[in-house]
Amino acid sequence: MISIVVILKEESHMEKLHSTIRQLKAQPWVVKLTGAAVQYRARAQEKQLDATVHPFWVIVQKEITDHVRSWRFNVLLALIVLTCFGSLYTSITSLTAETAKAGDDSDPFFFLKLFTLSDGSLPPFHVFIGFLGPLLGIGLGFDAINSEQNAGTLSRVMAQPIHRDYLINAKFTGALIVIGVLFFSLGFLVMGFGMVIIGIPPTAEEFLRVICFLLLSVLYVAFWLNLSVLLSIRFRQAATSALTAIAIWLFFTVFYQIIVNLIARALLPSDAASPQQLMGYQQFIMNLMRIVPSQLYTDATTTLLMPSVRSLGPLTMEQAYGAIPSPLPLGQSLLIVWPQLTGLIAATVICFALSYVSFMRKEIRSR
Repeated sequence: MISIVVILKEESHMEKLHSTIRQLKAQPWVVKLTGAAVQYRARAQEKQLDATVHPFWVIVQKEITDHVRSWRFNVLLALIVLTCFGSLYTSITSLTAETAKAGDDSDPFFFLKLFTLSDGSLPPFHVFIGFLGPLLGIGLGFDAINSEQNAGTLSRVMAQPIHRDYLINAKFTGALIVIGVLFFSLGFLVMGFGMVIIGIPPTAEEFLRVICFLLLSVLYVAFWLNLSVLLSIRFRQAATSALTAIAIWLFFTVFYQIIVNLIARALLPSDAASPQQLMGYQQFIMNLMRIVPSQLYTDATTTLLMPSVRSLGPLTMEQAYGAIPSPLPLGQSLLIVWPQLTGLIAATVICFALSYVSFMRKEIRSR
């Protein structure tokens, strides 16, 4: 829109100005310019509306901020970082100069030993993640819903013009982003320190194996996150949901192995059993162990970080005969751990679906 300012000194000029304005208004190009200005304003308003942040991402940003600023997350972060540096120190001290020279010449996956090698004083990096990862997922999700319900903020959020499923989806997305950033930062930190100290950069396949290992770790923690969110919806008190989640974790970590060992002793075949019966017995015990998510994670990470692993089950002499003793490529390792990956994905999706359905059917009342 163009504005013209005219300063008049005589009255005769005023009459000429009025006549000029009448002539301009009668021109069609003036009308076109006016319509174009209106369209430009409408488009500017549409762009301004499009630039507005979606309500879902607003909730996600709020969840990420709450997690990062909470003392609970900072304590878990400090614990995981300390254990990460401890496992890195033990793996580096185990790699002597002679081992580095021999590995540089003969071992094509020498860099992966930073994540798997240990001197016996502390477990390696992937074992620490398998042990502390569930605590991180439980710590980020055990009070996701019931804390807001007890504080009276859940009904206020639901009173806003947003969809109900935005909240439960944002709870999971925000915590998953925090977990992913944490694990990838630790993984890249270990790789960076390893390159600086041992002086050997990772190959392309080693880098891809580490990325797959980090994605698998995020998936494993996501299962415990969804389980804790489900318990936070089910129980009114945050302490009850936290204790229930920790009890489930302890059962699968400690007591389930004891139960499987008792079953294995009770079903132990005799000395006169055939090889087929022994194979079936071993396969049955391994299938019982693979019900535990931690066992699935351990099998998958061991295969990805140790390319020399060629099978996760018992092998007969006919199967082992003629096998070339060489590391497997990444594609073959992924084929071996594909059942474990499918099991973790299925367990995570089932827990999330139960959480979603429970929250959508949950009656929310103000205090």
